[in-house]
Amino acid sequence: MTQIPFVKQYPERIIQFGEGNFLRAFADWIVWNMNEATGFNGSVVVVQPIEKGMVEQLNAQHCRYHVNLQGLEKGVAVNSLTSIDVISRALNPYTQYAEFIRLAEQPEMRFVISNTTEAGIAFDPSCQPTDAPPSSYPAKLTQLLYHRFKTFDGDRTKGLIIFPCELIFLNGHKLKEVIGRYIDCWNLGDDFKAWFEEACGVYATLVDRIVPGFPHKDIEAIKGKLGYEDRLVVQAEVFHLWVIEAPQTVAEEFPAGKAGLNVLFVPDERPYHERKVTLLNGPHTALAPVAFLSGIPIVRDACMHEVVGKYIRQVMYDELLPTLQLPEEELLLFAGEVLERFKNPFVDHQVTSIMLNAFPKYKTRCLPGLKRYLQLKGKLPEGLVMGLAAIATYYKGGSLDDGTKIIPDDAPEILRLLSDLWATNQPKTIAEGLLAAESIWEENLNTIPGLTALLETFLQLIRDGGMLAAIKKIVR
Repeated sequence: MTQIPFVKQYPERIIQFGEGNFLRAFADWIVWNMNEATGFNGSVVVVQPIEKGMVEQLNAQHCRYHVNLQGLEKGVAVNSLTSIDVISRALNPYTQYAEFIRLAEQPEMRFVISNTTEAGIAFDPSCQPTDAPPSSYPAKLTQLLYHRFKTFDGDRTKGLIIFPCELIFLNGHKLKEVIGRYIDCWNLGDDFKAWFEEACGVYATLVDRIVPGFPHKDIEAIKGKLGYEDRLVVQAEVFHLWVIEAPQTVAEEFPAGKAGLNVLFVPDERPYHERKVTLLNGPHTALAPVAFLSGIPIVRDACMHEVVGKYIRQVMYDELLPTLQLPEEELLLFAGEVLERFKNPFVDHQVTSIMLNAFPKYKTRCLPGLKRYLQLKGKLPEGLVMGLAAIATYYKGGSLDDGTKIIPDDAPEILRLLSDLWATNQPKTIAEGLLAAESIWEENLNTIPGLTALLETFLQLIRDGGMLAAIKKIVR
């Protein structure tokens, strides 16, 4: 039987749309740290954004649960367990609509945080102002804001600060646009529109923390440590990053930095988005096929490998990092944190999970860096081109020497193209045909000086001597 200790009560200052693992291990953990270290003195009211969810489970545990952080921090293994007590209550607006809308009447409410999936920030024309509640998250939020506007007679000091955490680029810009459409379509008036635009802030954010979720493997050991059963334990990596495109006045109200947290308030989120895509997703995309074809199935083991580890660091530090326009010291710190995340001793990250839709991933994560490197250095980045050759070789299919099957997974037209190209068994034809595929690249990459010839060379090296031998020829 679950026995949860008494929860300390803080004033309700945050409305949170979403009760899943990520927000509980990220945003609510951050609020807990602010309460502990800065006297923020705030609690969270969770609103279930869809009809079916977890609010009953949360309320059954008095909204208290534990976050189990696992990973490396400055080379030291961390496996901590923290009791999170910042959620005051959890509401289902589909059965508690009156309680939900009354949240707008609480004068101390100041923040809104959300994570309603990438599809959650969208305009649904079927939503109406009289729905109780409307189906979409932006429509629910528009209702809440309008009720607050009316409750406080347009008082500019009662606006809300809104941090969407949905994984779409410039999420705050998109959410603000959708709310504006509801204001217009619902004819809520120019006064309310002016209040929303002047008194409220909707800020783009970038969030980064891997959250595996409930620790099925470790739950008995955790239960033994606690002395009672917590059915809502959530496991997450140690690393966390929250970049918020907002002025310093907002940072003063939300003092995560003063709590020693990796929460950055910046004038423009774009460089940080580019940094993450380039230094985390880019190396992931390049290392996955190289590691797999070298007989290394786990990301951590690839980073520790004598040859493949050098390749990963070359791609990250020598080829991708110089293409970014942020202070070098900041980039080096982030790159080091990424490598620690890749080496997490508690997570067996299969490289095959990264190989899904590898060519579209290469287009967005690696190709921009390849082009910028060529522009800056006057030569091609060999590691990134080798990564493309490794992806192409992976898409040939077949088996490794130990009998492990190679099963590429991508759009049918891409799989057909690679199958047809490999049927020729001619590295030159494969390189030219792949780079000419505008259905993948939206351009003909054969026009990039030297790329066709270098890709051909690397395809030949992999075919003739194997992946590891090919890598040894380029790592420094």
